[in-house]
Amino acid sequence: MTVSEHTTAGFRNEPILELRRAPARESLLAALRELDAKLPLKVPVVIGGDRGAAEGIDSTDPGAPERLVARAGRASEEDAAAAVEVAVRGFREWGARPAVERAEALRGAAARLRERRLELAALQVRECAKPWGEADADVCEAIDFLEYYAREAIELDRGRPILQAPGERNTMRYVPRGVTAVISPWNFPLAIPCGMTAAALATGNAVVLKPAEQSPGSAGALADALYGAGVPPDALALVPGYGDAGAALVRDPRVHVIAFTGSGAVGLEILRSAAETLEGQDHVKRVVSEMGGKNCVIVDSDADLDDAVPEIVYSAFGYAGQKCSAAARVLVHEATADTLVERLAGAVNVLTVGQAESFATEVPPVIERESQERVMSHRASAADHLAASAEPVPERGWFVPPSVVVGLPEDSPVNREEIFGPLLAVTTVRDVDEAMDVIDSLPFALTGGLFSRSPATVERVAARSPVGNLYVNRGITGAMVGRQPFGGNRRSGSGAKAGGPDYLLQFVEPRVVTENTMRHGIPVE
Repeated sequence: MTVSEHTTAGFRNEPILELRRAPARESLLAALRELDAKLPLKVPVVIGGDRGAAEGIDSTDPGAPERLVARAGRASEEDAAAAVEVAVRGFREWGARPAVERAEALRGAAARLRERRLELAALQVRECAKPWGEADADVCEAIDFLEYYAREAIELDRGRPILQAPGERNTMRYVPRGVTAVISPWNFPLAIPCGMTAAALATGNAVVLKPAEQSPGSAGALADALYGAGVPPDALALVPGYGDAGAALVRDPRVHVIAFTGSGAVGLEILRSAAETLEGQDHVKRVVSEMGGKNCVIVDSDADLDDAVPEIVYSAFGYAGQKCSAAARVLVHEATADTLVERLAGAVNVLTVGQAESFATEVPPVIERESQERVMSHRASAADHLAASAEPVPERGWFVPPSVVVGLPEDSPVNREEIFGPLLAVTTVRDVDEAMDVIDSLPFALTGGLFSRSPATVERVAARSPVGNLYVNRGITGAMVGRQPFGGNRRSGSGAKAGGPDYLLQFVEPRVVTENTMRHGIPVE
């Protein structure tokens, strides 16, 4: 079957590794040993195929900060401007290619990631302290984005059916916008930059990718896969750097789309900056933003705690709570609150905190010292309400004890601010309606959860909940491409649903042609 015959109906998620099997674990550890022998990796600034010096940014292992994982170039504002200049030229050639040809390049990149799957998972273990299961799933999600968007782009290129009338022909098609600046985070160091980049490229845009300074190695691997699969150097630039490079991309009047995933503060600043139409800018910039949340799980009086407890614990403490979708609060019915807190405490107190490379680790270190200090500060502010804490934690690395706090005042920062770490707050409520009132009072609306055996309660909460992704009687992390299109509302983002059928629409503009088909005579040559 050729790529042109594929549709999203034939898409299948990449299967994750079964880590309970000894051969899978041995293969991953072997890949880690091979990777360690290559460190530090070199990640240059790449503009138009020209590779600069790989120096200026050092990426280190959060579990062993003395280990240098990657050394990357530090793009300046001038580099950002040069990358956009090249991308303007690259857009003309790449955007003119047939959608099928662009899709073939993306699927070729997916194949290259599959070939390096174990190595790329090992890189995430080292560079971002992702435990093996999380690291492998991240590589799988990157592959999924490439495969899914390749198929979606072909479907989109066919246009949409619209009404026809006698005597006229109406067509609607979608064309790429131009240059896309992709500004990506470190917590999903391959999947998220891959998803945003793949969507832009699939629809014919050129891309300037500015990855997080904590994870340039994974971004370099993504760029290599795309170049190797046939994406022209002029259509994709890699500019590792700090905030100044990202801000320069956002301001540049030649940029048409900004795809961002990160903190609310940075996201709102991007929206403000992008809203300013500069002299000589002939378009309004489109901002695709994902900005995190303060995600709540409701536990009703009839909830099955055998299901709820392990799912809440994993949602809150998996990858040390460093997911925008992670559970941050539990809103529990007063009838079951004491039992739930007791069981949560028992589960959290015995969590295994350790290095990401150990298959036994449940909670790894956080990404850097600044994160450690921020989370520990919040934890200290709620020390009088501490109900559980997995201690001691390793002294080497940026570790934070996974903790549960109970009964904080509603206006406590721990209840209302995104902390992005292993700290879970539990609040007792009278009923589900009061829980929904709490959720309505928060500015975020990314993910949410409900544990209830009542179909009527499920229906009521689903109808009222403002979140982009509501999960019922299961964990609230781990959205799958094609199955759970992901993205938040309110201050959690612009509502774009990554991995879903509408996402590519953010990167194109629609054009309608109406032709009068009633001929009045024959034109004279």
